[in-house]
Amino acid sequence: MVAVAHGSRDPRAAATVAELLGAVRDRRPDVPVHASFLDHGPPAPDRVLDGLARDGAEDAVVLPLLLTAAYHSKTDIPGVLSRVRARRPRLRLRTAGTLGPHPLLMGALERRLSDVGVEPGDPGTAVVLVSAGSSDASANATIARLAREWRSRGWWDAVPAYASAASPGPAEAVAALLEAGAPRVAVASYFLAPGHFADKVRAASLAAGAAAVSPVLGAAPEVADLVVHRYEETLAASRAATAV
Repeated sequence: MVAVAHGSRDPRAAATVAELLGAVRDRRPDVPVHASFLDHGPPAPDRVLDGLARDGAEDAVVLPLLLTAAYHSKTDIPGVLSRVRARRPRLRLRTAGTLGPHPLLMGALERRLSDVGVEPGDPGTAVVLVSAGSSDASANATIARLAREWRSRGWWDAVPAYASAASPGPAEAVAALLEAGAPRVAVASYFLAPGHFADKVRAASLAAGAAAVSPVLGAAPEVADLVVHRYEETLAASRAATAV
């Protein structure tokens, strides 16, 4: 498995990915697991894949550690794989889907809210689901849909917000809920790892009156389980296609 994370200049991000992949190895000790990053730090995914091919590997599952399908999963990663296939035609590459959306991520979000004292589905709490935001409208629409679905858990309300590239921002969403009469507003951080966006969201949300902001998802057990699930479903799909 070659896991591909976004990457960040913040060293906490790479440390979080390492912790997550350590939990994945605990679940699948039979699977060699390698980390890679699209930006801001080594190793790049193509370098990892080249190294595996040089060492005699014949197969690799490339698994995006991305929470929504957007530019990185639709353009950057396919571009990397195209270049590697041209150089390493004997290396069989299979690509897993992005981590989200998936119910396990909602479980991880609720775990992180519990970590800051917010009971999942509390009818006295409105929750803001904040993602990084994207120039890809479909990725933003996915976050909006997840927020709508989350309302059924019993929250006072659940709304989407975006740290960049789309609106509303987290401060705007928090303020709107408070003005609408929400007794309390909590912000759920839909980020895999710490960094600029997560810090920005926390500061802006608290300044706008949020009662709590959850930590990033990080190495939550649900996320590690989901990485293993995406890996295994990719292998299963490949076996099914071969059997046809």
